[in-house]
Amino acid sequence: MPPSQTLKISKKLSQKGYAIITGGGPGIMEAGNKGAEISIGLNIKLPHEQKVNPYVKKKLEFNYFFTRKVTFLKYSAGVIIMPGGFGTLDELSEVLTLIQTKKMSKIPVALYGKEFFEPLLKFMKNMEKEKMIDSKDMDLFLISDDVDEIVSYIEENSLVVE
Repeated sequence: MPPSQTLKISKKLSQKGYAIITGGGPGIMEAGNKGAEISIGLNIKLPHEQKVNPYVKKKLEFNYFFTRKVTFLKYSAGVIIMPGGFGTLDELSEVLTLIQTKKMSKIPVALYGKEFFEPLLKFMKNMEKEKMIDSKDMDLFLISDDVDEIVSYIEENSLVVE
C-alpha cells in the first residue's frame, strides 16, 4: 500500500507547488517521482542496486550517503518518511537530530504508517522515559495514516525554500 499512498501524497504536494525529491530508485521512491510535476532524484551509486527510475526529471548522482543526505536536507521544505529499511532509519535519525540540536531549521517531518512506525515510537518513548531525549523532541514529527493530514502538516509547517 505505501507506493500508492506515496503517489497520492506526491501528487497533492506537487499540485501545491512543491518539488518532490527522492532517492531516485524503484518502489516507493519511484511512486514519489511519478506523482511529481517537478521530480528530482538524488541517486546513490551502489554496486548491486538502484538504477534511476523513469519518472526522475532531474538527476544528481552521489558516491557517498552523507553528501546525498546534506543535499536532501539543504533543499527540503519538509520530509516525509515512508516505511523502509536502514537507509530510511538513517535519514529519519539525521533530520531529527539536526532539528533537535538546532543545526538546521525546524521543518515538518511526517512518518506515514502508524502500524509500521509503532515499534519505533515505542522505542522513542522509552528514550524519553530514560531521559535520553526531551519530551519536546516527541513533537518534532507526526505519524499518520492519512494522506490529507500529512499534506496539510507539510503545507502548514514548511519553510519556503528558494
